Amino acid sequence: MSRDLGVDTQLRQILPELRRKEALVDLSLQIPTIDMRKLMVEDDDEMAKLHLACKEWGFFQLINHGVAEESIEKMKVDLQEFFKLPAEERNAYERPQNSMEGYGQPYIFGQGKQLDWGHMFLLSSLPPSLRNLRFWPQNPTSFRATLDKYSLELQEVSNYLLKLMGKNLGNDIPKQLTEMFENGRQAVRMNYYPACVNGNNAMGITPHTDAVGLTLLLQANEVQGLEINKNGKWIPVTPIPAAFIVNIGDIIEVMSNGEYKSIEHRTVLDQENERFSIAAFHFPNDKAVIGPLQDLVKKNGELYKTLSNDEFFGLFQKGKLEDIPDEKKGFVTV
Repeated sequence: MSRDLGVDTQLRQILPELRRKEALVDLSLQIPTIDMRKLMVEDDDEMAKLHLACKEWGFFQLINHGVAEESIEKMKVDLQEFFKLPAEERNAYERPQNSMEGYGQPYIFGQGKQLDWGHMFLLSSLPPSLRNLRFWPQNPTSFRATLDKYSLELQEVSNYLLKLMGKNLGNDIPKQLTEMFENGRQAVRMNYYPACVNGNNAMGITPHTDAVGLTLLLQANEVQGLEINKNGKWIPVTPIPAAFIVNIGDIIEVMSNGEYKSIEHRTVLDQENERFSIAAFHFPNDKAVIGPLQDLVKKNGELYKTLSNDEFFGLFQKGKLEDIPDEKKGFVTV
């Protein structure tokens, strides 16, 4: 299938000096697994596991999440059917210049930087008023209805997780987080990574953190590729079938005043097999102020600057992140 995507092979012939810098890979570790069914009855042990996962890993796999199997399977099918369409039909949804929404090959960073290898299709999914249906395909015919149902179910899971994370952080935090993410924004990005014979010379997505609240990732076929950076070692994530891979975004790290960690991650390529995935990014609503929640600054003071929504995303989009502390200058995603 990769041949019909019209990849500019000459552009993608990475020169030796652009070779991916290898880091140690640790195959012995796996991110924690959290059982949503136990969280729903606020099982003490599972709540403690959730808290530790957010503090120490920034990633976990969520099982028994309650999203209908039918919704997941339809989303997988429609995703793959879209990427099988002729290039001319896919390109009708091409991302405009200086826009994040639409279909294309993002993340080409210029000379001397790693070139990313992949095709991505980003859509604003919630609230419905933000949907630009000019980018919502009508082929497959079920695509719009499938994504509508899928996006609503994932937002419900995200909001419930945020409420429980708030309970783990402090008495008044659940209400604050719930209010900030009520009617929040969601964007869904569908990813296709062709098989890459020269996989060591390219990357699906270069190392980054997510400039969001929470990300829920669904592996849409059996080929893995996600790796997270823990203590300087890259740990491959082996997806559990039907589970969501959840990661803390930069916004929750800021709001938790560093208690919860947004962890660097990347996507590597398979030399023989193509890979599909679907990432749902969840943001606070437009009224939210992005900064440490006041109940969490009493011990260590504010470790992050407080910004309005517009200021935060303005810095992200322009790449001017000097006012965001430490390692949070590598924002990539949406």
